[in-house]
Amino acid sequence: MEKIIKTEEEWRGLLTPIQFEVTRRKGTERAFTGEFCNEHRTGVYYCVCCGTKLFKSDLKFESGCGWPSFFDKADGAIIAESVDKSYGMMRTEITCGNCDAHLGHVFEDGPKPTGLRYCVNSASLLFEPDEA
Repeated sequence: MEKIIKTEEEWRGLLTPIQFEVTRRKGTERAFTGEFCNEHRTGVYYCVCCGTKLFKSDLKFESGCGWPSFFDKADGAIIAESVDKSYGMMRTEITCGNCDAHLGHVFEDGPKPTGLRYCVNSASLLFEPDEA
């Protein structure tokens, strides 16, 4: 799949202000304020910028951190990782491998079987619930 590249103006025209701030400026939502923090329906989470499938609801868990958390990515999801030294911390940033949208961070304090916690901003996601 060819990487999606757009200008800042194009992204601004496609995204809400919070979506733009989070995905294109590496911002974050305040804890416990995101749309999907308490989402419990079954379905699939996609990148808000390009529609790439990222996570499934059966991979989501209640971490108590204030952001949607997943213990693994969806099959075939391309999520890039890079070192983030901002704010005096050493973390692993996660971005959409298709369009470079900032999603959040991944930590090694999640549940089995992976031991990972993908901590993701709701503003970087689109949720499509399963049909009833």
